[in-house]
This record gives sequence, structure tokens and C-alpha cells, in this order.
Amino acid sequence: MRGVLRFGTAGLRAPVGPGPDRMNVSTVTRATGGVAAWLRARHTRDTPVSVAVGYDSRYGSHAMARAAAETFAGAGFDVTLIAHPAPTPVIAWVVKHRGLDAGVQITASHNPKDDNGYKLFLAGGSQLVSPADREIEELIDRQPDAPDVPRSTTVSLDLGAVDGYVSAVAAPLSSGDGQVLAARRDLTVLYTALHGVGGSTLEEAFRRAGFHRPDTVVPQRWPDPEFPTVDFPNPEEPGACDLLLAQAGAAAASGNGPDLLIALDPDADRCMIGVPDPDAAAGYRMLRGDETGPLLAQRAVAVRSHGDGPASVVATTVVSSSLLGRIAGARGWDFRETMTGFKNLARAADDAPGDLAYAYEEAIGTCPFPWIVGDKDGFATALLAATWAAELKAQGGSLQQELDRLDEEFGPVRTAQIPVRCDSAADAAQLVADWAQSPPDALTSGRPVTAEPLDGEDPTSGVRVTWTMGPTGTTGTTATVGAPGLACRVVARASGTEPKAKFYLQVAGGVGTDVADVVAALEGLAAVVRG
Repeated sequence: MRGVLRFGTAGLRAPVGPGPDRMNVSTVTRATGGVAAWLRARHTRDTPVSVAVGYDSRYGSHAMARAAAETFAGAGFDVTLIAHPAPTPVIAWVVKHRGLDAGVQITASHNPKDDNGYKLFLAGGSQLVSPADREIEELIDRQPDAPDVPRSTTVSLDLGAVDGYVSAVAAPLSSGDGQVLAARRDLTVLYTALHGVGGSTLEEAFRRAGFHRPDTVVPQRWPDPEFPTVDFPNPEEPGACDLLLAQAGAAAASGNGPDLLIALDPDADRCMIGVPDPDAAAGYRMLRGDETGPLLAQRAVAVRSHGDGPASVVATTVVSSSLLGRIAGARGWDFRETMTGFKNLARAADDAPGDLAYAYEEAIGTCPFPWIVGDKDGFATALLAATWAAELKAQGGSLQQELDRLDEEFGPVRTAQIPVRCDSAADAAQLVADWAQSPPDALTSGRPVTAEPLDGEDPTSGVRVTWTMGPTGTTGTTATVGAPGLACRVVARASGTEPKAKFYLQVAGGVGTDVADVVAALEGLAAVVRG
């Protein structure tokens, strides 16, 4: 007997199919009935509750979006349905820009092709946080069977949401300066949409910002729910960017190599950046989130500078690189660290005197313009990277040189994520608990360690293990893994969606530390974790 699909902080996500534990019109109808009841109970204005619904190009997305919109309308809400498949940042922008009470996007983001999902944004365009998810889940359980949930076809179709979003996201970087525009027209960009809905929107955003239309990986350009060229449509997954890298390498061999690579995930809220690298097999490499995040922070904060006002807030998560904190300390920014997920990052400045100016997470999620979209945004990330790359190229520089400069100014910091699959979620949780009690001696070479709950209180939140390698002035006497004087950190947490434990590794050196020593130490830690 199958169970019931539960409502979490990301909403719903599951394979498409019949039954209460699958994504289908009935599941979405009952879920929307519960969300509507929750929104109505908290609505204090005289006007109706207002919501928007969008959807991507996965199997069943349009039918489920229509069901959600009609269910909200059946509850007496003012409902807008985006008329065509659209990226997730569009809904987050619509909710924030129009002052709506909520928005729903039917998408499974970068999940495998069999999946779909239901992502809920609240007022302001940020995701919900606990205990709202549990409250909504209780209300969903009280809903009648799907055919008995009231529905109405009084739904407005929105033909202009994508165009409005593109105008908004390109505006902070628009310029009428001839030299700036000439530099942008000189930048060559190659991108892949990974069979998702981001292609047309990216091309239009680049046109609005003064770039030539970027070249594309044609086999992956158009929406296709089969995702025929990738096993897993996630830019971070091995093989996902192979066509992008191969096309870039072939172009470089003919003397026309692109200056910048962009990989969007299928719903385009995440963006992976690629840069030329003569040491890489294809002549290019894709940057990890912990490289792109600190790199773009400097440029993003400058876009939203408040002069003599409160310090700008920048934020990342407890599993991300500590480099952003180093930069923030030197720049006078207000640095915040949250638990994982943009539901937390979007609220990082809630108790701060200044506004949130920038946020990123290790999993290639970047929020460059929080005042426009209070969530990760692949288009804003791509535009910010491209405008800076164009200026640097005109000056004879590059994004890679900026990364090297960060190493020199703040000391090299390198990170890696290693997933360890387990037989069950309970086994994953037990593996993390074992690490909290006794990290492997092979990892720390027997050095004294500090182990603490990831959230500072709850042991089930995960564990952060830190220690220092090296002799003089540190806790160790010799270094078996890595060079002396390196600060090491391993964060272990159980996945909330899969039966696996995730290990986030970091090795950080001080100013003047040889990058090769840091890289070697990280590789040593990774080998131990992989077993």
C-alpha cells in the first residue's frame, strides 16, 4: 500500500503518475486546497487573496498548473496563470513585483525526467519555512477527494510576465555608455538550456543588456521533457555539460572560442558558469558554486551600494565556502550564515539594519539582485557574470584572473561535495551521527577536532567537524593529509529527499599559502570520505 505525498518546505516533488504519492492533477488539487485554506486564514485585508501560477515544460506541468489555478479561483482568490511555460524566477518576480500573497510554480527543477513538483512562494517572493509546511500539510490532509474540491475557471491569463521580468532583471546592468556596450558586443558567450525553459528568456535578457545573442548548444536549446542528451539535467552532474564543453573546445580549436560558458538548469533558477582553462581537457572548465558565489559578490554589492547607510548584508549557508566571510570582513559588509536553502538565505537580513544585497549557496544557486527576485536566479547570475567578463576582457583581464586575485588577497579556500548513498534514510542519518561521535582517524590524522551540531543545537541537523593541520602554532605536529597550517572542515548532513549522506569538505589556507598545498589536502580528505 503506497503512502501519501507529503508537503515539505520545497512544496511537493515526486514522479508523475497515478496515486496519492505521485504528482498528478488530483494531488495538486488537494494540495492547492490546503494552501488556499492556509492563505485565507492569514489574510487580513478586505481584498481577495491574490496568487499567480506558472509552470515549466515537464510532463503534466500545464494540466497541473491549470488545476492549481482553478482551485485557487474556486477558493475565491484573484488568480493569474502564466500563459506559456516559463522559468521559475519569473513567478518569484511576479509575486514580489505585484505584491501578491503567493505564487506556485509547477516544476521539478533539475530532477530526473520522471519527476515533477509544486513549488510555493509566499508574499515577497521567498519560499515558505517551517512550521508553515507542517501547518499546510495538516490542512491538505483535511481536504476532500479531488473531485469535491471547489474549482472555478475564472482565471486571468498573463501574456506579459516574462517580458516584465526580463526588463526588471536587465535594468540594474543596462548602460548607454558606448564603450561599455562595445565591450559587451565583443564578448562571445555559449550557453545550454539543458532542454529546459530558459533559452528564449536568456537570449532576450542578453539583448536587453546590450549583448549579441549568445550562441547555444542546439541539441539542448528547446524544451523537451525527455531530456534526451543527459542522464540527469543538473549542470553539476558529471556529463551534463559535456556538449557545452565539447562545442566550446571545438570553437576554440578553430580560433573562435567563447569567452564565457553558461549552463542553466531546466527551470533556470540555477546557473553554472564556465571559463577558459588551458589545463582542462576541453580548454574550458565549469566553476563550482563556491567559486562563482564569492567571485560575483563583489560586483553584485557594488550594483546595490548604499553609500553611508547600513552595511550591505551578504549571506551564504553553513555548508558553503568561508571565503565570502573573509571578503565581507575586509569590505565592511554584514556577513550572515544560514542553514541550507534559499528559504533561509532570503531571510538572512530580516534582523539586520541593512538590506540583503547578495546571497548564494554552494549548489550553484545565486541571488544577485534580492530586491528584484528574492530567490536564486539563473538569468541575473548569467548577466552579472557576462557584464563583468566583458569589462575585464576590454581591459585585458578575465574572470579566472579575478579568482586568482581572491586567492592572493584572502588566501586560497577550496571546497568539494561528496554524496554517499545509503540503503535508507535511517542509514544515512546514522552515518552522520557516527561521524558526529567519532570522525575517522584517517581524516584528521588523530588531531584534536571540534564537532558541533550544524545548527548549533539539534544533532539531527548534521555535524560540523573542524581541525587544523600542522606543527607550529596549530593543534597537530605533522601533516599526513595536506600541508601544515591548513584549516580543515567537514560538514556532514543527511539528505532531506534521498537516502544519502552529503559531505561538504573545505580546506583553507592563509594569505601566501601555496594553492597546490590546499588542493592536495582537499584531495586527501575527499579520498578518505569516499573510502
